Amino acid sequence: MSAMDDKESGKRESFLLKPAAPIYRARADRGMGSFFSQLESNPGAAVLAYCFSSISMTVVNKYVVSGSSWNLNFLYLAIQSVICTAAILGLKQMGMLPNLAALEIGKAKRWLPVSIAFVGMIFTSTKSLQFLSVPVYTIFKNLTIIVIAYGEVRWFGGSVTPLLLLSFGFMVLSSIVAAWADIQAALNGVGHSVETDVAISTLHAGYVWMGLNVFCTASYVLGTRKFITSLNFKDWDTMFYNNLLSLPIMVICSLVTEDWTPANLAKNFPAESRNNLMIGMLYSGLGAIFISYSSAWCIRKTSSTTYSFVGYLNKLPLAISGIFFFGAPVTFGSVSAILLGFFSGLIYGYGKMKQREQSKQVLPTTRPAMSASSQSQKDVSNS
Repeated sequence: MSAMDDKESGKRESFLLKPAAPIYRARADRGMGSFFSQLESNPGAAVLAYCFSSISMTVVNKYVVSGSSWNLNFLYLAIQSVICTAAILGLKQMGMLPNLAALEIGKAKRWLPVSIAFVGMIFTSTKSLQFLSVPVYTIFKNLTIIVIAYGEVRWFGGSVTPLLLLSFGFMVLSSIVAAWADIQAALNGVGHSVETDVAISTLHAGYVWMGLNVFCTASYVLGTRKFITSLNFKDWDTMFYNNLLSLPIMVICSLVTEDWTPANLAKNFPAESRNNLMIGMLYSGLGAIFISYSSAWCIRKTSSTTYSFVGYLNKLPLAISGIFFFGAPVTFGSVSAILLGFFSGLIYGYGKMKQREQSKQVLPTTRPAMSASSQSQKDVSNS
């Protein structure tokens, strides 16, 4: 009897102990799920993710194109597009992007001019970063806002308030101060390891590429606003079409204009930094996905106004990161230019917020006849 009791007791203990591991695992899974759920609903985490993604993307791009012998920008951008397109298709296969727009010939033909502007924007961006420091690049990038604002007034019926004009004035002033400080640093040999004439020539090339980048970026943004509504594209659709359509353009440009000989490839990818360059290229390709997600996350958990302010406030840590990682010259002029650019961004963000508030308070007394396409363009310009 005693032996049978021990046997039955052992069976009961075994039966009671079996569910313990699955229950523990379920609790652990719920704990992890709860952690990620709390993180996803945290506005602060969304803001930090957006700031980190945008800053790291610029820093990584600067690192890749900063080599003394680097001359394969189109190849670099083609690798970015391959990685980004593959990542998007992978997310679709996993069911995370069920509504991704399929590739259609008609849509591709209509979107092709936007993709060409996209290629121009990212190519001139890498060339600007190659010749200019990150702080100067960041300050001059503000000039794009002025060109886009003019385009909105010209083609989308936008308006410019006195506060926005004031911010534009500060943006232009900060760019002038940044250029003056950069040239003075080159003349005095501060932050430049080459001869003065070479340093000045490099800066001039950088300003030319920066001017082209401002034009290409404004063309891309305005073109996107023109076509995105008529094609009913979402953010992921835009990214998918941009990268897929721009890939053959960049491959052809690389084959025609760049040197693919083993000797030149060895110069661009030296053995001592080859692995780091490959990691940087991989991150830059995936970084576009990260920026897209973190931008949507930031807007979803805060507001479009907060998102806009974060974008303007982000200019300051981005400029500081250029000083920290790449040893950009720190002078009174460069610091003043950074602060002026930061201040102009604050005024612009506040001016846009007041403009939205005023537009919501004004109720139309009449509703003129308007075509569907004109109405959609007006809605996009006011969003």
